[in-house]
Amino acid sequence: MKLVRYGRPGKEKPGLIDEEGKLRDLSGIIADIDGAQLSDKALRKLARLDEKTLPLVRGNPRFGVPVAKVGKFIGIGLNYADHAAESNMPIPAEPIVFMKAITCLNGPDDTVVLPKGSKKTDWEVELGVIIGTRAQYVSEEDALSHVAGYCVVNDVSERSYQLERGGTWDKGKGCDTFGPVGPWLVTRDEVIDAQDLDLYLEVNGKRMQTGNTQTMIFTVAQIVSYLSQFMTLEPGDVIATGTPPGVGQGRKPQRFLKKGDTMRLGIAGLGEQQQDVIAWTA
Repeated sequence: MKLVRYGRPGKEKPGLIDEEGKLRDLSGIIADIDGAQLSDKALRKLARLDEKTLPLVRGNPRFGVPVAKVGKFIGIGLNYADHAAESNMPIPAEPIVFMKAITCLNGPDDTVVLPKGSKKTDWEVELGVIIGTRAQYVSEEDALSHVAGYCVVNDVSERSYQLERGGTWDKGKGCDTFGPVGPWLVTRDEVIDAQDLDLYLEVNGKRMQTGNTQTMIFTVAQIVSYLSQFMTLEPGDVIATGTPPGVGQGRKPQRFLKKGDTMRLGIAGLGEQQQDVIAWTA
């Protein structure tokens, strides 16, 4: 299934994308798409619905983050060897973990705001993982059974805040609007192999990133298992699993986002995002 939340910010309704690519309303079946709806049992119940009996949503409503009440938004850094190389950083021996503030969560096509004083705001297309059942000290073998589904994430990052303001990555990762997620949550049964997905990102129509999850240093299963050793992963938590090469910081000369830019990004089978970039105003 492709699950979505659509409507004005803070007023989103649950929905799904049917086999013909049309948006259907789920609000008569469930109140929202949150952690309580992401267990295997709950997802099987939704999967048994006859899509044609669900109300068709007309027009082109805004899509929000496809899961409500996200508790944790976790990032994995330098998880593609070629991205580590372009960043002039060693390949990590263990996953690099940082947190993105949940206040940075943004709809997939909402505007991205350059924060006050921004100098080096950058783009990062990433495979997102949405947890479906609580994971605590899980093995790699069992890790994927705790995953509800996958999505597209743009891990927007202000590099000067991340790397030049005291060495704490979080402050460059959690600015408002820096976490576009969606458009859909694609349930794991529809993703044959999360380690073989093409990713891409364009800025103003120019291809910047081209990659495949085959080149991830740590697989989704390894990441979920690893994180569960240090924190309990709860249903609805979102994990951004790292980005392939082609970020603005790694280009020669470097290229960062500016007011008026447009990002378009996507992952095979998981949909596409598009964000206009605007400047922060008081």
